[in-house]
Amino acid sequence: MHDTPAPGVPDAPRAAEAAEAAEERVPPALDERIHHPTRLAVMAFLSGCAEAEFRAVREGCGISDSVLSKVVGALEAAEYVKVRKGHVGKRPRTWLRLSPEGRRALLAHLAALRDLASRAAALGAAADETPATEA
Repeated sequence: MHDTPAPGVPDAPRAAEAAEAAEERVPPALDERIHHPTRLAVMAFLSGCAEAEFRAVREGCGISDSVLSKVVGALEAAEYVKVRKGHVGKRPRTWLRLSPEGRRALLAHLAALRDLASRAAALGAAADETPATEA
């Protein structure tokens, strides 16, 4: 018998090292329900106020009515945004606000983005410090 593993079968120490390295590279948990730039922009806008009229959110985020409606529908289904409908005079209005769960999810998502950026910067700095091997 010989000590080398069969082709395609990793030896235990190398497999453990690879698993440990992969665990260190696991990206932070980004919330896919928020991650899209338009959803993130709407969530960020709403995080700055208690409640905002639909039109203000649309204009603040620079998106169309239909795009905002679709985003709000997805965020409402995730229970991140609350919608209130009413009237101002005879005109119908829609107001949007972050739910407490939405506020927590946004803060967690932003923390995960910061973590991702700092890990990537650290890896980049470490790569910059290691001398390149010559071929």
